[in-house]
Amino acid sequence: MESSSNMPVASPLLYVPKMMFFTKGKGIHKDNLTSFELALRDAEIADLNLVAVSSIKPPHCKITSTKEGRTHLRPGQIVFTIMARSATNEPNRLIAASIGLAMPADDSQYGYLSEHHSTGETAQKAGDYAEDMAMEMLATTLGLPNDPSLTWDQKEEQWKLSGKIYKTQNFTQSAEGNKDGLWTTVVSAAVLIL
Repeated sequence: MESSSNMPVASPLLYVPKMMFFTKGKGIHKDNLTSFELALRDAEIADLNLVAVSSIKPPHCKITSTKEGRTHLRPGQIVFTIMARSATNEPNRLIAASIGLAMPADDSQYGYLSEHHSTGETAQKAGDYAEDMAMEMLATTLGLPNDPSLTWDQKEEQWKLSGKIYKTQNFTQSAEGNKDGLWTTVVSAAVLIL
């Protein structure tokens, strides 16, 4: 593919991520921004230029470990990410950041990721909520019925029994606000690798 100036133009397929990893971290500091930086360091992504994108898991995108994913990235690289982030300087305030994932049974179709940022929720509750959001987005995309009269558990069971949803999970980081009022930040991220 060439442009009119005879410069090569990259195929749009080159921009579809082939791999992704999930990571999470926590940081505490007297400054809000520094606590965020420390959370990114804890998550092992502070040395990357992170660009927030919406929440689609590309078809045929392999999920790998943070360690393996990092071997494909260099410091300073521009990296697309789906990130949840929460911060507080209120002592003992419970905070959580969660990424939910819903993958279709057919890997040639795209899946969904969701971001949930909360206060006052346990990691379990925040994670379940993020996972439920991702599954609902995927289910409605796949044409599965969304009966508002059903409880969430009934909908979830119906959708999973359809055979169209392969897997759901969440990646959650929670923390209590520092007892001395320092900023506490939590992050959870899905990092996409081109």
